[in-house]
Amino acid sequence: MALDRWLALVLLGICLAYGYAAWFTMDAGLAPFMKRNPIWPSTFPKVLSVLGIIAASVILLGIEKAEPKAADIDYRRLGEYNLGQALLLLALMVAYALCLRPLGFLISTSALLILGSFILGERKWHIMLPVALIAAVSVWYLVQVVLGIYMRPLPGILGG
Repeated sequence: MALDRWLALVLLGICLAYGYAAWFTMDAGLAPFMKRNPIWPSTFPKVLSVLGIIAASVILLGIEKAEPKAADIDYRRLGEYNLGQALLLLALMVAYALCLRPLGFLISTSALLILGSFILGERKWHIMLPVALIAAVSVWYLVQVVLGIYMRPLPGILGG
């Protein structure tokens, strides 16, 4: 069985467990007045589980493709792909998660965007720096000011 079908089988198992939790366990603790509402807290998880089961089944049964193409990932040739970049990006994401509290959102997010674009091959610093800073400040502003969720923008020693 191909790699995409194995992944679809794993995803199908996850969606079935998620669907079981959404359909049978989430609504048990609802207050009586909530049970008369047309939309419950479990409505979105139910929809997600059904869509996930359908998508995984389509991939598992091979309905989405008629014949294999040259662009499909071949697990026997994984060494020919850019695994170094992918592993570096994964390590960068883990480092971002670990540095988010001590360094603050703005520094951590800007560093993630700058280093991530550098790993992917961008070398124009005059473009990378402003784009990363504008994106980090914009997301912080939306979450902090518009949504009202506090995020430490800077490290504690800098007044964050």
